[in-house]
Amino acid sequence: MLDTLLLSRIQFATNISFHILFPTISIALAWFLVFFKVRYVQTNQPVWLRAYRFWVKIFALTFALGVVSGITMSFQFGTNWPGFMERVGNIAGPLLGYEVLTAFFMEATFLGIMLFGMKRVSPRVHTFSTVIVAIGTTISAFWILSLNSWMHTPTGHEIIDGVFYPKNWLEIIFNPSFGYRLSHMLLASGITASFLVAGISAYRLLKDDHKHAPKLTLKVALTVAVILTPMQAFVGDLHGLNTFKYQPQKVAAMEGVWDTEKGAPLLLFAVPNEETRKNEFEIAIPNLASLILTHELDGEIKGLNEFKDAHPPVKPVFFGFRVMVGLGLLMILVAFTTRVVLYKKDRLPVWLLRVLVAMTFSGWVATLAGWYVTEIGRQPYMVQGLLRIDEVVTQVPAEHVLYTLIGYLCLYSLLLTAYIKTLFYTADKAVEVEEYEMNASVRGGQYA
Repeated sequence: MLDTLLLSRIQFATNISFHILFPTISIALAWFLVFFKVRYVQTNQPVWLRAYRFWVKIFALTFALGVVSGITMSFQFGTNWPGFMERVGNIAGPLLGYEVLTAFFMEATFLGIMLFGMKRVSPRVHTFSTVIVAIGTTISAFWILSLNSWMHTPTGHEIIDGVFYPKNWLEIIFNPSFGYRLSHMLLASGITASFLVAGISAYRLLKDDHKHAPKLTLKVALTVAVILTPMQAFVGDLHGLNTFKYQPQKVAAMEGVWDTEKGAPLLLFAVPNEETRKNEFEIAIPNLASLILTHELDGEIKGLNEFKDAHPPVKPVFFGFRVMVGLGLLMILVAFTTRVVLYKKDRLPVWLLRVLVAMTFSGWVATLAGWYVTEIGRQPYMVQGLLRIDEVVTQVPAEHVLYTLIGYLCLYSLLLTAYIKTLFYTADKAVEVEEYEMNASVRGGQYA
């Protein structure tokens, strides 16, 4: 029988996995909308406004699901982890409050103008509202990732009778891993949105939608992907070095290193065995892990055996890391290949369009894999090295948690299925809309 602790971890993972899908899209998609709208203002070409009006519908749906699932996720601190807020609430509470005050209110105030005010306010006010919403989504990520990063690399606090108190808010907010996590997440959002826009645009082209808008958004999305995917690889490497410094046990799990060793190989594939504390079926490149992490061929990497009872479950971290990296490399390959072909021929062959459709939600998979590595890699701690998860879990019976977990799984499965179907339904409806000339002006700055 599963116990309350394990079920609570699974339930929180279920909630955060569902929730993160939507901010990962909406953060960057808001900036795509800003670009489309600014380009329309600059050129007065309806194709840009057509792109804006199509994608603003998807943004609205995504934003709504993100907000609702975020509220549900925040309840978990009270229902499943009451000890967390009792012990860390003096730090977590204000950071979550700042997110609401500086980001959510900003988004909520201007979102209505952005969605429904195009025919009611001037083009300048409407464009300004779109920019404010985009800024708000980014600020929201700032505060959430500040709290999450602090849980991994806690600084600027003091502990009195087991309760955490802030001493220096600048050290808490700008903790040692914050910059890396924020950059990594914002780039992940940009890549996720790029492949979503590219995938839906490719889907429309496969449906014989020969209008200018899907062709234009495909070019924009692939250009963004070409820029961001190699940047993500670079930032990811820096993030890994930061993790190696502050959370060596997580890196040991990522690399499958059991015993401390110099000149550790990079494991392309292996099957970690936590019972024998060894790897099976290893395919490795000698010395490469040490070279990447220490910049020396014989650099030392601490093994998992140095952290007995204080290291994360190895298999999910080990395989999650390889899914993230492998998919990231695939996204780089697809982005560069499709953009080069599009540059040379001004159109993509059917097989490449199908590849892009298949990659529509690839950013989701890579982001989830990365978050699993990050969050499971912090186990068994809630606050790294200071507060264990078994100290703050709820005391309610396991079957109560199980019932709510089943409810969440059923509800989220239905919502996710409906969301994906709605995206493609919206794309299908867009195929039926008549074309407007590229150089046509829009009377009164409006476009229906």
